[in-house]
Amino acid sequence: MRELRIRMLAGVFIVAGVLSWAGARLWNSVGTLPSVPLAAPIVLALIAVVLLATAISIRARLKAQRERRPEAKGVDPLMAARAVVFGHASALVAALVAGMYGGTGVFLLESLDIPARRDQAIYAGFSVLAGIAVIAAAIFLERVCKLPEDDEHNGAGAAPTV
Repeated sequence: MRELRIRMLAGVFIVAGVLSWAGARLWNSVGTLPSVPLAAPIVLALIAVVLLATAISIRARLKAQRERRPEAKGVDPLMAARAVVFGHASALVAALVAGMYGGTGVFLLESLDIPARRDQAIYAGFSVLAGIAVIAAAIFLERVCKLPEDDEHNGAGAAPTV
């Protein structure tokens, strides 16, 4: 499985943000802009907490296993792989959603004098922050579950070439 690439996530964020900003301008010229739900930053924050808790749990279990503690529970490789896949999917969706709400939030910055739009801009800003937290937690989880590099494949066991 490939590692999460910050560039790719940033690209998804930017493209979604630009499209969302343009869509918000178009939608606003036709009628009223759909609202940013209060649940958006809450759900993203909950996903970030779950990813972080999973990463901390796996890290503690791996540390206990390395120290050969008698009460140490091993980490099931399939469970770790599932956690990493969940982290990857969460990071991609969070980049998309955070970009979408970021673009909408940038559009809403033009009309902060209207209380309803100001609230929507705040919800959008918190959604972007929570999306970034999901991405950070997913990257941390991926680093925790990363297997040690195999020296044979890296050329460390091979004779140096002259």
